[in-house]
Amino acid sequence: MLKVNGARLWSSLMEMAAVGAAPKGGVRRLALTEEDVAGRALFARWCEDAGMTLSADRVGNLFARRAGKLAQARPVASGSHLDTQPEGGRFDGVYGVLAALEVVRTLNDAGIETDKPIEIVVWTNEEGARFTPAMLGSAAFAGVMPLEQALASRDGQGVSVADALVASGYAGERAIPGTPFDAYFEAHIEQGPILEENGVPIGVVTGGQAICWLDVRVQGQAAHAGTTPMRFRRDAMFAAAEMAASLETLVEMFAPHGLVTIGELGIRNASRNTIAADLTFTVDLRHHEDVRIAEMESTLRERFADIAERRGLTVQIDQHWVSPATPFDPVCVKAVADAVEALDYRHQRIVSGAGHDAIHIAKHCPTAMIFIPCVNGLSHNEAEDALPEDVTRGADVLLHAMLARAQRAS
Repeated sequence: MLKVNGARLWSSLMEMAAVGAAPKGGVRRLALTEEDVAGRALFARWCEDAGMTLSADRVGNLFARRAGKLAQARPVASGSHLDTQPEGGRFDGVYGVLAALEVVRTLNDAGIETDKPIEIVVWTNEEGARFTPAMLGSAAFAGVMPLEQALASRDGQGVSVADALVASGYAGERAIPGTPFDAYFEAHIEQGPILEENGVPIGVVTGGQAICWLDVRVQGQAAHAGTTPMRFRRDAMFAAAEMAASLETLVEMFAPHGLVTIGELGIRNASRNTIAADLTFTVDLRHHEDVRIAEMESTLRERFADIAERRGLTVQIDQHWVSPATPFDPVCVKAVADAVEALDYRHQRIVSGAGHDAIHIAKHCPTAMIFIPCVNGLSHNEAEDALPEDVTRGADVLLHAMLARAQRAS
């Protein structure tokens, strides 16, 4: 049975990891920075060596196309992203891009011409580490986000996506929203511990869970740290701490699928000897079901309001971004499952806990994902790792799922 060249795929992953390599063994390639552009250039060179043609759309998504017998047919696509977290790992996103490239290289080696074209996609700003929201490029492509909104997003230095695209040379001409693919398959590390814990090398992903990002602002009163008795204080920091602690008990009500994270926190005009008066923090809520995540948000708002009122403060809670639970296409999921069974790899069905470009693309065309384990379930960390044999197995599954779809006449 046809399989990919695992050693070649691993070599490509390690060569890409050297672009933007970070001191602790990880990678820093923020979207549309010099390092990201260098990573894209390396990928583009490999695609040209594989006989593919390149193009970009108006939000900088990069497409590499392998021609098919049916020139007018919509392509079977695969890919992910090359941008990383500020202290990111070597596999998050890049594995999906280079696994798709290895599919094309393997088809070339075997002399297989598919009926439908194949396209590999590098999505812009998936991580959301430089520009917000995350998955910006795929959102614009799928029509989930207006192009103007995507281009207007700015980083912490005030640079817009539009400015960064011009500076990087990736302000392309392909239309946004894009034409739907025939199908889209994305391979990715799981970014969690479930597959490794179960000793299973392949996850057949059935969909993505709901995500709700909230921005919280707590306002009290600044006062002197040495002269203000505790009973007179309206301390935004202690209020926020109580709110944070309340989230741990809240999420227990939604076990086992409810998740909550406070990822950013800041005190405005902070001073060591001044009581915090104006504090902001972010909340990330996740659950498999839309109705449950709505209940989580509602309960959070009630608890925070009660804490603020009791302490004599104000709290403002704004929705920053919401991504509903997204089921993947049953036919594409079956193609992945059929490929796994044909290869005789152990597998299980799994719901994606992380957001992925595939979540947006699933609203645009038939979509499915393939997960492989990551060591200790660790991701968004320079210590992120994956085993070569798992990397290879995932690419084998991607190869056969894509090949089955690309050889279909309809």
